[in-house]
Amino acid sequence: MIEVRFFATLRSGRGKITEVSADEVSTAGDILRRFEIPEEEVHILLINGFHSRPEAAVKDGDIVSLFPPVGGG
Repeated sequence: MIEVRFFATLRSGRGKITEVSADEVSTAGDILRRFEIPEEEVHILLINGFHSRPEAAVKDGDIVSLFPPVGGG
């Protein structure tokens, strides 16, 4: 299984953490498509704590973290 962690606005309707079977996805982009998240809505994508891109491969046991752009003041 691949653990997917959603942060801030990306949690809406998805929860904080979910799992995806490694048999169902091969890249981080596949995960985005599975959860209907447009790439432009993800500002930071981490795989096992390292900055990655949607085309990066994912495998069983990975942790994928997705962060939207965050504003503050």
